[in-house]
Amino acid sequence: MDRYAVVGHPVTHSQSPAIHTRFAELTGQRLTYERLELPLGGFRPGIEAARAGGLSGGNVTVPFKLDAFDWVQHRSARAELAQACNTFWFEADGVHGDNTDGIGLVRDITRNAGVALHGARVLLVGAGGAGAGVLGPLLSEGPAELVLSNRTVARAQEVTDRHADWAKRHGAHLLASGLMDVLGHFDVVINATAASLQGAEPPLPASAIRPGTLVVDMMYGPKSQPFADWTRAQGATVRDGLGMLVEQAAEAFYIWRGVMPPAAQVLAERRAALVH
Repeated sequence: MDRYAVVGHPVTHSQSPAIHTRFAELTGQRLTYERLELPLGGFRPGIEAARAGGLSGGNVTVPFKLDAFDWVQHRSARAELAQACNTFWFEADGVHGDNTDGIGLVRDITRNAGVALHGARVLLVGAGGAGAGVLGPLLSEGPAELVLSNRTVARAQEVTDRHADWAKRHGAHLLASGLMDVLGHFDVVINATAASLQGAEPPLPASAIRPGTLVVDMMYGPKSQPFADWTRAQGATVRDGLGMLVEQAAEAFYIWRGVMPPAAQVLAERRAALVH
């Protein structure tokens, strides 16, 4: 039976084992999926030990996505653009890596929320690993304009420069901005910072939201509720990161097994489990 794992520090809270175990049940795939917590600074020796112990592949969460990108030998175009890796697997020619975060976010917005990104004005808040990891797939949808805002504008500019040709190829106007310097309102706002979990001030001006704006917080759980409440008070429709989590997991499962699991069903089940 093939073995997979989510690798991070910490991973005790991760829902990935429950999600992938359910995917396997629903698709008739024989596999196990576990949590693998590695010490800070210990990614490479830890993951190599797991590989020697029979691991087939896995997912990578914070803070090891950059370590995984450096470690894998064969990177997908998505991973190269993101400069981060959240999915890996082993083949005869070595270690392969991909990044499924962005496609997971796009599918949650377009399929589960039913909101089109093509031709939309999109604000992506946060140019760290999470934001950079989803920017390419967002641009692939052809938004009219995408603004990447960040506390450090130079970091946002660095990430937008890396994606400039990709944006042009997909007809999207791509801009870098400071957090509170964005102008006008947006059709879709994505929070890729951890501000909502830290109880910090909202990382965007209220003017960025109009009634009906879809706001997606890549975080989920009780700690993100204050940010959700604040955006709702501005008239937004709010969506947490659970849908993205399930959809990116479904893409990883498909990469490993060649079978696309029923993500919508599993998302509904995980949402119900959180409520209860």
